[in-house]
Amino acid sequence: MQKPVRTPLALSAIAFAAALLFSQGASAVEKLKMGMEAGHPPFNGKDASGQVVGFDVDIGNALCAKMKVECEIVTDDWDTLIPSLNNNQFNFLVSSLPISAERLQVVDFTNPYYSDKLQLVAAKDTNLSTDIPSLSGKIVGAQRGTAAGKWLQDNLTDQSAVMLFDTQEDAYKQLVSGGLDAVLTDKYVNYEWLKSDAGKNFETKGDAVGDGDKIGIAVRKGDPLRDKLNAALHELIVDGTYKKINDRYFPFNILQ
Repeated sequence: MQKPVRTPLALSAIAFAAALLFSQGASAVEKLKMGMEAGHPPFNGKDASGQVVGFDVDIGNALCAKMKVECEIVTDDWDTLIPSLNNNQFNFLVSSLPISAERLQVVDFTNPYYSDKLQLVAAKDTNLSTDIPSLSGKIVGAQRGTAAGKWLQDNLTDQSAVMLFDTQEDAYKQLVSGGLDAVLTDKYVNYEWLKSDAGKNFETKGDAVGDGDKIGIAVRKGDPLRDKLNAALHELIVDGTYKKINDRYFPFNILQ
């Protein structure tokens, strides 16, 4: 049986198809999904058009540019971010997630991309503070599953009512409506909220508490993407990109 003769045109078509398949495969591998809550401004939230915006978004996009990969944002509830990561819903989490011993049992973290502490917010005409006796008999709120919620449960449950909420926005709403005497959360989140109309009658109270959170980017256990993200983060800091992003949101350095 005579073998078919492949003309140059046929060979070109085969080569084109192979290149197309390779290209599509490479694109599929190189397109990464970054997960975030989109409920934690100024780090991650939604603008009036519904687009996810914030410090985390800008850092995530800058990291992807350094790694020369295409990325898309996938939003999820705070409580399910890590389970969704481990269920392959996204490749990495850039959602202001504090590095903790508990979380390190189930995910790996990059080097910190900013540092934070906890701060109390209450009405300007109150004498509350992070001095625990001043909160005796008060109702204090925080977002569920956060370092702030854990601090309240560890330090106040014997003498104060602690209320935990699904979102930070819900906690602030309860504070404004009078359902809470105070809210404990990240100091940089408070910084943004106190500039809003809702926060105009409130202020920070007392000193920051907690050991100081180091905020990292989470990946699945053993994922080599961690090393690539660390290398990209280092480049952002060295070349000044990180500072430019920092300065869009804060008049001070949040890295240290």
